[in-house]
Amino acid sequence: MGYHLITGGCGFVGRNFVKRLHKTTDDTIFFIDDLSVGTHPSDWLPDGTPNRKENGLEYFGEDERMVFLKQDARYFIRAMLDNENHIKDTYGLDVSRFKDVFHFAAIVGGRAKIDGDPMLVALDLSIDAEFFLWVCRQKPNRVLYPSSSAAYPVDLQTEEDAIALSESDIDFKNMGQPDMTYGWSKLTGEYLAHIAAKYYGVSVTCIRPFSGYGEDQDLSYPIPAIARRAALKEDPFEVWGTGKQGRDFVHIEDVMDCTFHAMERITDGRAINIGSGRLTTFLEIIDIFTEFAGYDPEIKKLLDKPVGVHSRYADMTYVNEELDWKPKLSLREGMRRVYDVAVEKYA
Repeated sequence: MGYHLITGGCGFVGRNFVKRLHKTTDDTIFFIDDLSVGTHPSDWLPDGTPNRKENGLEYFGEDERMVFLKQDARYFIRAMLDNENHIKDTYGLDVSRFKDVFHFAAIVGGRAKIDGDPMLVALDLSIDAEFFLWVCRQKPNRVLYPSSSAAYPVDLQTEEDAIALSESDIDFKNMGQPDMTYGWSKLTGEYLAHIAAKYYGVSVTCIRPFSGYGEDQDLSYPIPAIARRAALKEDPFEVWGTGKQGRDFVHIEDVMDCTFHAMERITDGRAINIGSGRLTTFLEIIDIFTEFAGYDPEIKKLLDKPVGVHSRYADMTYVNEELDWKPKLSLREGMRRVYDVAVEKYA
């Protein structure tokens, strides 16, 4: 038995990893979130009530193996850099070294946040820099750094030149321009991961998830927002932009499966795609949800809304062939799960 650390553990991806690790290991999951974007564990853990609160920590689960600290990850990391016994001295937990560390702490949101406040998003650079300094000193067993498909050059994602994006399309010796400050921060994080692995001997895996979605994602993201509109049978049905822009949608369950699979095989900071390998437009997503809802609305295009690049989807050849992994959930099956939850919540 040991300890895993998850920064950003109350965001959409982080909380799913908390629950997965609690279910599949006998270890304690120590997770941190300042709740500026994430949701308090009482809202998403099955019981919802901490067993106890002590020294600023909240212990969840009958076995108390989910331990939550409400704090900015940077403050926590700085404290550990200043004092390697910070966790024991401050919280009374005998943690000398973490097993796996998952770094989901980031300023992130939907397209409105990425385009609307790019300088705030650029703070991710400082979060990642302090994080990698700490892991190079603490040397956990393994580190997961989540990059993003936003790191890919935007000139490969236009209406005229859209291609399936391959891992090799990011070349640090021949750089393209990523998507806004969010893409730049993730690209920089990947470079730091390479440095940590090559010069400090840290076992690091990087992932580039494409458009992840799931039943418990908040409404600032397109899939749950579209599902809600369908559940309410909105007519006309609003879509940002023309709706012809496309993404590669992958369910959070598949994202987690691929991540753990990759962590067993990649230690040198290399990044892999996680997607379906299929481009799906938002108009197609609306068609799926309104079919579930049993109606055929008029489409209202909101051309003044931010839409990002025109087309972004993954070339999954490397992951399929070299890592022998493919997603399990079909697009319709995953979207059906999201729709059913939207009906329970809103209809």
